[in-house]
Amino acid sequence: MLDGHLLVDAHVHVPVLGSLAPAWIDWARQFGAPGILDRIWRPDGTPDPAALDGLMGDEGVDVALLFCEYSPKATGYQHFDDLLPIVEHNPRRFRPVANVNPHLHFPIARELQRQLDHGAAALKIHPVHGGFRADDAALYPAYSVLVERGVPLVVHCGTSSFPGSTNAYADPMHLDAVLRDFPELDVVLAHGGRGWWYDAAAFLAVSRPNVWIELSGLPPKRLPEYYSRFDLGRLAGKWIYGTDWPGVPGQAANARAVASLGLPDDVVPLVLGGNALRVYAGLDPA
Repeated sequence: MLDGHLLVDAHVHVPVLGSLAPAWIDWARQFGAPGILDRIWRPDGTPDPAALDGLMGDEGVDVALLFCEYSPKATGYQHFDDLLPIVEHNPRRFRPVANVNPHLHFPIARELQRQLDHGAAALKIHPVHGGFRADDAALYPAYSVLVERGVPLVVHCGTSSFPGSTNAYADPMHLDAVLRDFPELDVVLAHGGRGWWYDAAAFLAVSRPNVWIELSGLPPKRLPEYYSRFDLGRLAGKWIYGTDWPGVPGQAANARAVASLGLPDDVVPLVLGGNALRVYAGLDPA
């Protein structure tokens, strides 16, 4: 708990360092807390589950959703199975999030089902790093699995500075057909349209009951500026807290900054944890 609120960090990266591109290591050192890689990762590059669990507890994080990513063009590989020892260490605090890339996984539905069978709370796709559009027909079998299982889709929706990125693929417009063809699918816009698409992401969130904005990578104090064309209190009812850790100095500080934006009192607990409990599959922070 943080200041009496349930806190869910819906966007956390804890990969094995040796499987990554050097640019990811540079990013973590530049934007994360000083010494964070040495504190949480062992000398061999594997994360220490006990150290991570302790840090998350100190930051007030009740549940952390752990991301993986198969993006050899950009950041490298963050393998799903590398997350499982962390989840096993504390399955109440940690849940994995699945990831597939249509250029690498076939049949794509089979790989997604495998990851869901290991307890994944969502599927995250990364068009910008993976080099594909969210409406690629090769992804439709995966989307069908999500609907069948009641699991949400998380889509990277924001610019990226990593070499090898294709930022045009972050455009929320690429989700128009997906939302039409899968009206029962909850869709979470990670990074909330960062860069060029804040208005488009916000419009989707306020106009569709199944679209949500996840705040990772967005400085909290600038959220009113980014979404200045919308009623912030209403829009915040569709926000989900996330940090993109380890690329932030601290999760508690970010959460308190969001809570201090002057949002309605009943909206703050939704942003910090309540919306995540509603959207992601099977979270159990009790």
